[in-house]
Amino acid sequence: MSSAYTPRPIGAANTLEHRVFIEQNGSVVSSFHDIPLFADQNNGILNMIVEVPRWTNAKMEISKEEPFNPIKQDIKRGKLRFVRNCFPHHGYIWNYGAFPQTWEDPSQLHAETKAKGDNDPLDVCEIGEQVGYVGQVKQVKVLGIMALLDEGETDWKVIVVDVLDPLASKLNDIEDVERHLPGLIRATNEWFRIYKIPDGKPENTFAFSGEAKNKKYATEIIHECHEAWRRLITGETPAKTPSYDLSIRNITIENSPGFVRRDDPSYTSIPLASGRTAAPIDPSVSKWFYISSAQV
Repeated sequence: MSSAYTPRPIGAANTLEHRVFIEQNGSVVSSFHDIPLFADQNNGILNMIVEVPRWTNAKMEISKEEPFNPIKQDIKRGKLRFVRNCFPHHGYIWNYGAFPQTWEDPSQLHAETKAKGDNDPLDVCEIGEQVGYVGQVKQVKVLGIMALLDEGETDWKVIVVDVLDPLASKLNDIEDVERHLPGLIRATNEWFRIYKIPDGKPENTFAFSGEAKNKKYATEIIHECHEAWRRLITGETPAKTPSYDLSIRNITIENSPGFVRRDDPSYTSIPLASGRTAAPIDPSVSKWFYISSAQV
């Protein structure tokens, strides 16, 4: 369970050098490949990796390209990326992260969204009341899914709740979310539609007219993306192509071309924890942006 997983921070948050590896019992594991998707498959409990804690703005994500896939802040044109505060939303409005051992294959066209995968692990919005931390491994249950169409790619957003949340026993499918957390699905749809507008981009669109699909549909997508990951990690699908260069290095999957032993130099050279005081964030990150209905 999650107690075995701990973050290994390298460098200061809000800097280009900052990385957060995930350890299991003191040894680094790949956040993309080594942490199992299923924490308890018989009871439908999955592992989720928290990349962005709720209410924060730094766009943290699993690095698909770096060995053992630490979490780092996204960079654009040499600068760290932060999401803007689109009133009344402050930062991310859920614990945002990814499912390990999943991959949205960019060569596969989805029959219903009519768009290919976005080359990322499957994105997850955890809606429980606890604010997580970068590199946390939460056990969650699936409630539903939305299909964002992001710059022509299918970018699924799975809605889940931490199994330890006080409401977890009452949240079992997507309609329960509206019943017990009224407005959250609508706010989630709005957040994804408008969050890029302050940076000069158009609003995002959704498949299914923005509807959140139910748990059964979400579970099918998760299994499809888990199977796509299996093909990637075993070498059936190449990890390196002209359009992407993924690291499949791992320490647990012995039939993978990316499997390395713990005495391999690429593994022994992973830095020890050196978490430093976070660097200051530019005050402009705290600015509110007011998006009028005319803009959306």
